Amino acid sequence: MSRSADPARAASEAAAQIDRTQARFVLAFIPDRLACASLAEALAQQLPGLPVFGCSSAGQITPEGYEDDALLLLAFPRAHFRCATRLIRPLSPFSIEEVSTEARRLAAQFAHSARWNRLALIFADGLSKQEDLLVAALAAGLEDVPVFGGSAADALRFRETAILQDGALHRDAALLVLIETDLEFRGLGFDHFLPTEHLMVVTEAVPEERLVLELNGAPAAEEYARLVGSPVEALSPQVFAEHPVLVRNNSIYHVRAIQKVTETGALSFLSAIDDGLLLTLGRGREILRTLEDELAVTDAAGRGPEFILGFDCFLRKLEIGQKQLTAPASEILRRHRVLGFNTYGEQHCGVHVNQTFVGVAFFEPRTRGLA
Repeated sequence: MSRSADPARAASEAAAQIDRTQARFVLAFIPDRLACASLAEALAQQLPGLPVFGCSSAGQITPEGYEDDALLLLAFPRAHFRCATRLIRPLSPFSIEEVSTEARRLAAQFAHSARWNRLALIFADGLSKQEDLLVAALAAGLEDVPVFGGSAADALRFRETAILQDGALHRDAALLVLIETDLEFRGLGFDHFLPTEHLMVVTEAVPEERLVLELNGAPAAEEYARLVGSPVEALSPQVFAEHPVLVRNNSIYHVRAIQKVTETGALSFLSAIDDGLLLTLGRGREILRTLEDELAVTDAAGRGPEFILGFDCFLRKLEIGQKQLTAPASEILRRHRVLGFNTYGEQHCGVHVNQTFVGVAFFEPRTRGLA
């Protein structure tokens, strides 16, 4: 990692810490203050011949915990990992059938190593408003291969995000990374909210724009503000982080996070929304205890993970900072060996969600230690 504000120096400092002879591929999570184009070029120069994938972020999870300005490179050792990738572009629009077919073709072309495990990572433009359909298409195409991922972010600006693939930057795109490993792994996905008695029906929406114009027959921002006890003019990402809305899927509630209030009083969401959808106002549980409990995972032998690759919603980090809990939260992340980035949305079990921690815990192979 590097905390330099200069792209060339940041790339040089971070790349110098990687043993290129041992690495199969690198994931790069880019801080807001670094110029993505210059950084991509510098990484290609510093790590020639080594595949580098990643995206822009709304924060990084480093060996020190939560950070905002650190370039983080994660090198995956060739002794334990193989990968194949496919760029999906454009996202607006794209064909569900074509993406499913392409994912299926990639999996078929990627020769399977005996007794190795497969998973897929997806990094998608967090402003594309296409992640819901994208992850559903990938889940259909990859079938029994689990898909985990995060939406590329742009701090709190919501202007432009970037997907990185081998020295090139892409907008309105997603990158599918199919991985094989001899490590055991376990998927994680959790939030810290419970449903309340406050219900809202979407009575007017623009689904393709993820806009809700009316809730319960009233202007959306006004009705939401009334239910959370806030003036409309005081609505902000901090309020949205503390008072999310939930959607029920069978017995499970998923968060549908609000991005902002538009000039016309509509609510802009970070996940799919539609007319007639029933929303439930959520209330938070103790966020640190939930984080501690959910990260305390072990394998069948009772061993903790070598590390956890984490995709953590920027709204969770925002709430933690607002409650002045960044230091203890970072300590929990450090102790459980979490590395990753803060996202505009998370992908887990074929669903695009918000305000959720999604991760992959990797454990030593059962037959031998790490090389």
